[in-house]
Amino acid sequence: MSNLIARWWDGDVAYSFRRSPTAIVAAVVGLVCVFCAVFAPWVAPHNPLDLTTLELSDARLPPFWMEGGSTKYWLGTDDQGRDILSALMYGARISLVVGLASVLLSVLVGVALGLIAGFRGGWVDGFLMRVCDVMLSFPAILIALLVAGVARAKFPDAGASVAFGVLIIAIALTGWVQYARTVRGSTMVERGKEYVQAARVTGVAPWRIMLKHVLPNVLGPVMVLATIQVATAIITEATLSFLGVGVPPTSPSLGTLIRVGNDYLFSGEWWITIFPGVMLVLIALSVNLLGDWLRDALNPRLQ
Repeated sequence: MSNLIARWWDGDVAYSFRRSPTAIVAAVVGLVCVFCAVFAPWVAPHNPLDLTTLELSDARLPPFWMEGGSTKYWLGTDDQGRDILSALMYGARISLVVGLASVLLSVLVGVALGLIAGFRGGWVDGFLMRVCDVMLSFPAILIALLVAGVARAKFPDAGASVAFGVLIIAIALTGWVQYARTVRGSTMVERGKEYVQAARVTGVAPWRIMLKHVLPNVLGPVMVLATIQVATAIITEATLSFLGVGVPPTSPSLGTLIRVGNDYLFSGEWWITIFPGVMLVLIALSVNLLGDWLRDALNPRLQ
């Protein structure tokens, strides 16, 4: 294991990372956000999900450095008396889980369909690409709104786990097309190369050629696209939650916190919406910067 890490550290990607201050800063910011989200139950000073600990008398308190603030709530409280700092950690946790899970589902569906379309060609390729064209003709947020809204109307009494699952599927349906088209183009290039022809001549099954020979050579663009799509998925989740069709209102996702704070933005309680907005920007910006660095690091023409 140590030899594997040492070889990676001496490789071109790690060297490019060490030479990029922007990537290092973005990675540090991203790791801090992920750490706070993953270990929120142990790091957060309060538990915003425990309604028995909320004190309505502490509602809408300003940050501790302002008049009327308290060191008990560093970034102030919202309209229910929830600690903003703790809500940010738990909210980032929900946003990251939904974002990563939806991107993973999009990658699985898009890569599978892209491999089949690019390797088989013919009517299979034509049919799948026409489906992609139809999906691209609709705005992504509209598809997510439609799926989430229909599911909420169909299952009004569904639990939180069902709501999260529907939200993940809704976001994944808007992202698989990019992976399918990217993998399809790369597969069409790879299928004409000598190593694929040699595998066919020796009688290797088509599915083994796709999985063992073609797939490893088309994953580079997929990794870059997936990294960038994580930020897009997180923003989409926040948008749906802001519009009221995302996670349940009792779950403090970043979009829900921004929506709640928006009602108090012009009455002086700016911290309720500004801090969740800053957290969302930091997560999305760090992921996008890492995606830009990874794209350059994996492109030999830019070395």
